[in-house]
Amino acid sequence: MLVSPRLAVVPLLLAAASCRVSANIARGESSPSAASGAATDTVEARQVFEANIRAIHQRDRAAYLSLYLHAPTLARTGPGGMELGFDDWPARRDTTWPDTLVARNLRLVPVAPGVVYGTYHYRVSQGGETSEGVSERVFVRTPAGWRIAVSTAFGLPEGVAPPPLAIVGGTLVNPGAARVPDAVVVTRGGRIACAGTRAECAVPPGIETIDATGMFVAPGFVDAHVHFSQTGWVDGRPDAFDVRRGFPYDSVVAALRAHPERFGRAWLCSGVTSVFDVGGYPWSVAMAAGTRGRLDMPRVAAVGPLLSTIDHWVNLPDMRQFVAMTGDSVVRATVREQKRMGSAAQKVWYLQMPDSLRPRARAMLGAAGEEAKAQGIPMIVHATQLRTAKDALEAGATVLVHSVETDTVDAEFIALMKRNEAILIPTLTVREGYADVFLGRSPAARYPLDCVDPATRAKLETVIPEEQRARQAAFVRGGAWDRQRATMEENLRRLHAAGVRIAMGTDAGNPGTAHGPSVYREMEAMQAAGLPAAAVFRASTITAAEAMGLGEETGIVAAGRTADLVVLEGDPTAGIANARGVRMVVRRGASYGREELAHQEPR
Repeated sequence: MLVSPRLAVVPLLLAAASCRVSANIARGESSPSAASGAATDTVEARQVFEANIRAIHQRDRAAYLSLYLHAPTLARTGPGGMELGFDDWPARRDTTWPDTLVARNLRLVPVAPGVVYGTYHYRVSQGGETSEGVSERVFVRTPAGWRIAVSTAFGLPEGVAPPPLAIVGGTLVNPGAARVPDAVVVTRGGRIACAGTRAECAVPPGIETIDATGMFVAPGFVDAHVHFSQTGWVDGRPDAFDVRRGFPYDSVVAALRAHPERFGRAWLCSGVTSVFDVGGYPWSVAMAAGTRGRLDMPRVAAVGPLLSTIDHWVNLPDMRQFVAMTGDSVVRATVREQKRMGSAAQKVWYLQMPDSLRPRARAMLGAAGEEAKAQGIPMIVHATQLRTAKDALEAGATVLVHSVETDTVDAEFIALMKRNEAILIPTLTVREGYADVFLGRSPAARYPLDCVDPATRAKLETVIPEEQRARQAAFVRGGAWDRQRATMEENLRRLHAAGVRIAMGTDAGNPGTAHGPSVYREMEAMQAAGLPAAAVFRASTITAAEAMGLGEETGIVAAGRTADLVVLEGDPTAGIANARGVRMVVRRGASYGREELAHQEPR
């Protein structure tokens, strides 16, 4: 049985194995023909290996144990430390089976009659943690049949890329480029070594090859607006709906900080290989830096605390995610601290305010823009009214993280966007999530929940008592959001027609907008608003990568880029709903079937 991936796996040493193997060889139990005997040995050893993996998948302890060579001198390691033999295993509870195990690229070599050496690449997940590496087996023929005599597992060192991979036969689709049928994509060292026709990209001998015939190979999707400091439910936004009595806010944030991988897995499962956390607690910046070499999470770029025109109260006693713009010195010091901590940008929450306060707010915004330019980091701004959005652009903003929702954009706004070479992220659907919560609905009608971890899924499907949400429900039914949505869609069409760059972002983490699968609803809403599927595909790949500062790193499938890919059943440039048909995701060269990534209910 596999030990927890949290532990180093030490080789299993069998003191008596060499004696038994030698005895078999001495008795001449190999086939008369060395070549045919070796081939037979290899076939039979493979059958034992496949039965070994099948027993793990089925959690069949008896079948699992029957495949090993038993001896009281067998030294092995487990969660309890060093052990000898298997005698006490039948009485154990099934507590150490992995949640998922993927075994690929088995190589078998006959080393003597009745002895076969094998290696394979493994990935095992247990308790929310994933380890990946290379495992060895030594198979021996005994009077009772073939048995596994030695088993080792060596995890990949942190930051090391998985073995090379070739994806062949699929149609390669890149934003703004012609489709390439029957394409080959080769990854090596976590990057794309070649992508193109079979004539352009020969498959190196001996590497793992995946047949993608009939499918579409595309760059991994990019969500350019998320928040790891929010859960996707109301416990992460007590200002929207206060459930702190049952979900203490400090505990909620502590859990988010401790386990960002739960959302990482949901993103990968949804075909998303890069995300931009556009503002939160300082720990998100350090977390993001650690994803550069990870295989089990998307690449994350992150922004630390937001500058805000109001002194927002959703903070912690020892840590802030909102810093009120109370003066020039505070604004500039905050921007400098963002630079020091390695933040990808400075975000400003530039909310509408009374006319009497606007001149001071504009001055503070201008100071933020000046300091961001001096520090060499971009400034991104939340501004949803036409005049505040213009203020943001005049102050130097290069990304607007929401639509203008109350006014129709005009020629001056479009000119400012083009002058700044700015990107707009429309976030059309985030309010649908709030409406689901306030009206007592599950978001499952809008996007699938099988990629969401069970605890978050249970929250998303929790119906808050009607009397507690009556006020919010009445507001939703008032229709103001529907009218603003129509304005946002009109503005999206105008900006696209004018050639302004558009990126896809969900604002995931807000109530009802789950990390991961909410991208499907957002992309489909963008197409429904009037953008062609190919334009939404571009917005969800290369332009979103540019918004997060990774336009040279990801967003297209090309040699030299990070090996972040998705294999789809349908063509996303023909209809963006085809983005839902994820068959496989590749993150930094590590390939995952969607079934492996989908969260299963606890056993």
